[in-house]
Amino acid sequence: MSEISPALVKQLRDRTLAPFGDCKKALTESGGDIEKAIDILRKKNSSIQAKTGDRETAEGRIGVFVDPAKKIGALVELRCESPPVTKSEHFIALANDLAKHVAHAQSHAADAEALLKQKFLDHDTKTVFDRIGEVVGIIRENMKPAKFTKVEGNVGAYSHHDGSIGVILEAEGATSNPELLRDICMHIVAKKPIALTREDVPAELIAKEKEIAKEQAESQGKGKPANIIEKIAEGKVNSWLKDNVLLDQPFVKDESKTVGELLKAAGLKAKRFVVQRVGGL
Repeated sequence: MSEISPALVKQLRDRTLAPFGDCKKALTESGGDIEKAIDILRKKNSSIQAKTGDRETAEGRIGVFVDPAKKIGALVELRCESPPVTKSEHFIALANDLAKHVAHAQSHAADAEALLKQKFLDHDTKTVFDRIGEVVGIIRENMKPAKFTKVEGNVGAYSHHDGSIGVILEAEGATSNPELLRDICMHIVAKKPIALTREDVPAELIAKEKEIAKEQAESQGKGKPANIIEKIAEGKVNSWLKDNVLLDQPFVKDESKTVGELLKAAGLKAKRFVVQRVGGL
């Protein structure tokens, strides 16, 4: 056949993200058939994935996706080998694409292995494994999803600028306010609440804080009646709860209001939040 045109190479590159040289070679091998060239590139990427598959993936980032109109959202932890890769545009886009896939997937994948086998988004032939392979083929590092979470309802999400931590928040209410929910997710990253409500705080934690508060109150209130010491201890526990329960925390952008008050004013009620950290349990 005639020489492969730059326009055809660009078309293949736009569809696969593969380097220009690899696209041209694949098109030459396929005789200019772009679908066959895509298969050639996928086989090449799969070979690279097999070679890199045993390498340790100690780095990564949290991908985020929210669709307010469809009331879905997701977080995905995508792992790689080295810190520089976590900042590359291809890896960032891949992490967010996988979050989008998890959010839109019709069936829930039980684990990362099952996720890899799913058809990627609305593609008939490309799998999640193939989508990851496109980026592995460019960067030449082992990459794999670790954990993922899908949430439905009024959803907001936030990923820290370095991708090391991500939060997704689910709320219920007649209206949707994804910007407020995103801001609250950012607040969660900054203030690190341990629970949504006081009722959600593990009993053993409260018991431990009560014990600490009582010891501090007895030390500070020497010579005072037992009921006064008890009130001092109760005040310390209450203060600790305000610092650690999301709905009781002063909002990081306006400390005159609590997170709970902001949500109530917006006609929303928080149901749960999920925090994912790279390498976290």
